[in-house]
Amino acid sequence: MKPVQLDRVVGAPTAHEWQPVIAKGKFDVSTQILLRNHYSDGVYGFELLTQFTDIAGRTFWVDRGWVKAGKSATTQPDLPGISPELVTITGRLRLDTSLPRGSFFAIPTDSKSSLIAKANAQSGNLSANFYLDLLSGNLESLTPPVPAELPELSDGPHMAYAIQWVFFGGLICYGRFLIRREVLTRKEL
Repeated sequence: MKPVQLDRVVGAPTAHEWQPVIAKGKFDVSTQILLRNHYSDGVYGFELLTQFTDIAGRTFWVDRGWVKAGKSATTQPDLPGISPELVTITGRLRLDTSLPRGSFFAIPTDSKSSLIAKANAQSGNLSANFYLDLLSGNLESLTPPVPAELPELSDGPHMAYAIQWVFFGGLICYGRFLIRREVLTRKEL
């Protein structure tokens, strides 16, 4: 899809999930979150989320992509720098509830509430119920080296499950035949 201005779709984000959008505003460098348990090419790292305020005053999170973990658990990873000036970004509109699962530092997770809502509650910030997967920006440094991954679409393992259930059905029939044979053999005695 061709990118559209965020203002055109922000009123109904659920109807426009995955729509590429263009937003103009500023990143809040002091409000970032590392979402742990994410891998890229077999290397452990984090998804980096940074708060963004557009020129209309809306605050929302931007998934700036994957960053490699530090050398140890106590070493902070090298975070890509961002400009505090006014920038224009392009990203995919995503719903708060579809944020990649994992754990925020110091924020427990469960499947009933969204991670952004928990982060907002803990920090006292208010942000929209959507976020953007950053694709590019008007500055070269804004384009993430490892952007947020698209979900893999496939037909799934349906044939394997079908064969598995046919096999289970065959076992049930065979088991019933054995039990019936055992019962008939006992009645003859």
